[in-house]
Amino acid sequence: MFDGIRLAVIGCGKWGLNHVRTAHKLLGDKLMLVCDVNKNAEEKIKLISPDIKFSGSLDSVFQNDSINSVIIATPAETHYEISKMCLINGKHILTEKPLTLLSEETTNLIEIAEKFKRKIMVGHVLLFHPAVVKIKSMIEEGLIGNLQYIYSNRLNLGTIRKEENILWSFAPHDVSVIQYIVGEKPVSVFAKGAAFLQENIEDTTLTFLKYKNNINAHIFVSWLHPFKEQRLVIIGDKGMIVFEDSLKSEKLKFYKKGFNVVGDSIEKFESEYEIIEFPDKQALEEEQIHFYNSVLNNTNPKTDGYHARDVLEILENAQTNLNL
Repeated sequence: MFDGIRLAVIGCGKWGLNHVRTAHKLLGDKLMLVCDVNKNAEEKIKLISPDIKFSGSLDSVFQNDSINSVIIATPAETHYEISKMCLINGKHILTEKPLTLLSEETTNLIEIAEKFKRKIMVGHVLLFHPAVVKIKSMIEEGLIGNLQYIYSNRLNLGTIRKEENILWSFAPHDVSVIQYIVGEKPVSVFAKGAAFLQENIEDTTLTFLKYKNNINAHIFVSWLHPFKEQRLVIIGDKGMIVFEDSLKSEKLKFYKKGFNVVGDSIEKFESEYEIIEFPDKQALEEEQIHFYNSVLNNTNPKTDGYHARDVLEILENAQTNLNL
C-alpha cells in the first residue's frame, strides 16, 4: 500500500513507541530503522518486533540514502535541529508538536523544505481524530449555521512539567483544532494564567481568540483539576456541537438549540440532543496514513509547516500576555 515509503522513527519515549507500533503495523519492513540516543530503548523496540532494526546514532538516519521519510518524536527542544538535518539530507518529516519552539525556526524549516522539495508535517494528532473530522464536515454542511463561538476545556490532575507551562503542554492541541475549524488566523489573542506549584510556570491559563466575522473562542487548560475533562463546544446560530473525548460513550452530540430574534424580542429554541456517530479509527494511524500519502502523492499535509507556524504564533502571543 505504501511501497514508496522507507521510514525511520527517531525517539523512543512513550509517544515515540506508539509511532513505532503504528508504523510497524502499516509498513512492516518498510519501517527500516528506529533510532534513540538512549541505547536501552532497543529492548522496548524488540518487544514490538525483533525484526525492527535499532540504532543509537542520529547519523545512521541522516546519512542513510535509502530512508526517505522520518517521524521525529524526541524532546521538543531537539525538534528544530533534528528536523533541519533530516530535510537537508533529503527526508520528508513528520515531527511531533511543537514543530519548533520558535515561529522563526519554523519559517526556516519551511524555507529548507521548499528548497529541497520535501514535506513537513507536524503531529497535531487531534486533527485526524474521526470525531474532529466529522465536526468539520458538519460545520461545512451548515448544520449549526453561522459559526459564533468555540470553547475548549483540557483539564486534569498532573503530570506536572518543569520545562514548560500548561499553555505549551496542553493548549497546542486545542489551538490546532480551533484553527482547523475556523480556517483562518485570529485577529487578536489574549491570555491570563496563574502559577502555584513552580515560580513562573503557569499551572492554569485561559486564552481568548478573536476572529473575523465576530467569531470568538476561548481555551481553558489546567493540570490542577480534580478530574479529567476534554470538552470541545462549537456554537452556531442554528445549533451546537459538543465533543467530550474523556467520556466512554456518547462522545459527540448535536444540540438543535439557540436563539431567534423575533421583532424586539429574543426567543430560545431547543430540542433533545442527537448522538453523532463517527468512524472507529485510531487518530495516530490516520495521521501516519495522511503523512505517507502526502509523500507518495506530492500533496500538502493538512498540518503542514504553515499550519504549525500559525499555531506557534498564537501560543507566542498568548505567552507574551502571560508575561505582562
